[in-house]
Amino acid sequence: MLSATKRSKRKKTASRDPARTRQRLLQAAFQEIYRSGFRSADVDAILSAAGVTKGALYHHFDSKEALGYAVVDEVISSTTRNKWVQPLQAAKNPIDTLVGIVRSTSLRLEDLKCGCPLNNLAQEMSPIDEGFRKRTARVFKDWHGAITVALREGQKRKLVRNDVDSDEAATFLIATYEGYLSLAKNSQDARVLRSGQRSLIGHLESMRARRGRAAAGVLDSAGSYAA
Repeated sequence: MLSATKRSKRKKTASRDPARTRQRLLQAAFQEIYRSGFRSADVDAILSAAGVTKGALYHHFDSKEALGYAVVDEVISSTTRNKWVQPLQAAKNPIDTLVGIVRSTSLRLEDLKCGCPLNNLAQEMSPIDEGFRKRTARVFKDWHGAITVALREGQKRKLVRNDVDSDEAATFLIATYEGYLSLAKNSQDARVLRSGQRSLIGHLESMRARRGRAAAGVLDSAGSYAA
């Protein structure tokens, strides 16, 4: 009896934790938007998944749009930062880091089924909602900037070819990565993304400078370390 009372008290305390409630709402909203898109996202489904009332939702967020904006700013942005930005900021060799990130992308069908959350929202909402457009653009900009800066640092260390335009390379890498994720989503076939991984990794390897290729053990067709 005492044990049940203690559990009840802990449950009530947790339910009254505003920060925890807000995080539950954000995670539930992210999953619902990822599955259904923002416009089709069901508020009642979000409330059920989060285990909160509609009053709690509107205590933290003024509207469904405000909740969606927070999903971009806090969930999707954080995922991009953790997967791409932070590893690149700490990279000793940007090519090695980029190759590792590409290889780490899940090939499980359940992870490919709905595509990329960032690209999904950008495609769906940018033409019709300036708030979503600006927020998704900011995430893409941060991602692009992290790649650009890392490649420039690699050039200074003689790890990346000097003739590589880091800004154009970053745009190409993001567009190609997102394109393969979209194709895999459409086909529901992990082999499409696996093929994309091979192509992207091959392109990244071609960007290594002579010193970087030698360090990585990359040979050209003649069997020597290429410039």
